[in-house]
Amino acid sequence: MSTSRVFAARLVGCSVFDPNGERVGKVRDVLVVYRSLGGPRVVGMVLEVPGKRRVFLSIGRVTSIGSGQIITTGLINLRRFEQRGGEIRVMAELLGRNVRLRDGSGEATIEDVAIEETGLGEWEVNQAFLRRPKTTAFAKGATLFIAWSDIIEKTETGESQSATQLVASYADMLPADLATAMLDLPEQRMLEVADELSDDRLADVLEEMPENEQVDILNQLDDDRAADVLDQMQPDDAADLIAHLSDERGETLLDLMEPEEAEDVRFLLSYAPDTAGGLMTTEPIIVSADATVAEGLALIRRHELAPALGAAICVTLPPYEPPTGRFLGMVHFQRMLRYPPNERLGIIVDTTLEPVHSGTSAAEVSRILASYNLVSVPVVDENHRLVGVVTIDDVLDYLLPDDWRSTSAEPAAFTNTSTASVTLRRPTTQSRPTTPGRRAPRGTRP
Repeated sequence: MSTSRVFAARLVGCSVFDPNGERVGKVRDVLVVYRSLGGPRVVGMVLEVPGKRRVFLSIGRVTSIGSGQIITTGLINLRRFEQRGGEIRVMAELLGRNVRLRDGSGEATIEDVAIEETGLGEWEVNQAFLRRPKTTAFAKGATLFIAWSDIIEKTETGESQSATQLVASYADMLPADLATAMLDLPEQRMLEVADELSDDRLADVLEEMPENEQVDILNQLDDDRAADVLDQMQPDDAADLIAHLSDERGETLLDLMEPEEAEDVRFLLSYAPDTAGGLMTTEPIIVSADATVAEGLALIRRHELAPALGAAICVTLPPYEPPTGRFLGMVHFQRMLRYPPNERLGIIVDTTLEPVHSGTSAAEVSRILASYNLVSVPVVDENHRLVGVVTIDDVLDYLLPDDWRSTSAEPAAFTNTSTASVTLRRPTTQSRPTTPGRRAPRGTRP
């Protein structure tokens, strides 16, 4: 059953279906334009379709909204969404804005807006859900539901906009998807979202962003918070990021980081970026030869461990922190499953896997991983001490072009989505270079 009024924030995450009941995608935002009279007019929705692609759905192609789902005519433009001038994304840009009440009772913040159907295929924003400023440090401000015509938007420039609601709508996203969503935001809004994220969440997102945006965000953080975020990042990613900062800022942040984390980062910065030492991470699982299969499996089960690092365990002589004692070999996760829990790992190490030297070129490391179907390869120094491991994701980041996160092919403009899946064309081998310091263009919407 279709409803004539719905809150925009409740639409986010709703599934979108074609007339045959096949799922097309899910809603990520609502797009509006301002008018001289009346509330903003809804022009469409931003959908996420298979392949994590953001596309535009015209509101005129929506036939029903209700019961947590949206029904369309089945015809959807699959070109990557690009925001036009004058268009406002409700979740990304409108929520969190400060407004004044026409009755003179003060200011409030927009937490949600209600859109209402005014005619066939026509919707507009007619009411807003607001929250007044806090009256005490421990309680939220009062809320009110008010007609859009009874509020006046503030126009002060440079004023920070709350991103609480937007961050809440991103809660279900994986770090890579959240990074993509943030790159689609206006620069100031992206920085506001970054400021709202927790340190560990922001660290995960930065690891998935291009270097220019990483630097832009980190430069907007004060030194103490920037150091806290770097502490939460993988040492190799933190080292790559610090390498793109000025020497003075980089050294300041290293001094503020936790000593153990800073030591790992300094260690990685001593290697050339196109070598095994420059690609490796210094946090693999390292155990003694006397450790048992049961102990090894317990270490792999840690939820914070990256899958690539959990694919194998390194066995060395003491000490067990890089640089370790002499490297003895690796034990693959699959191999451990074939032995009883009390079997010693020193007995079942893979003696056929040769480690690479820290100075080995990145191209050679890539060849080794591909030739032997490996997920990771150990890295040793001239004394055959383990200094880290290079994982497949590190190599992919090195091999892919700088703008790989924004490279995508444009399918046909309109596709009938009445089939079970939306087919997207594979990316071409050529990609348009991006201008340093700017986010890549997101295509066009006819």
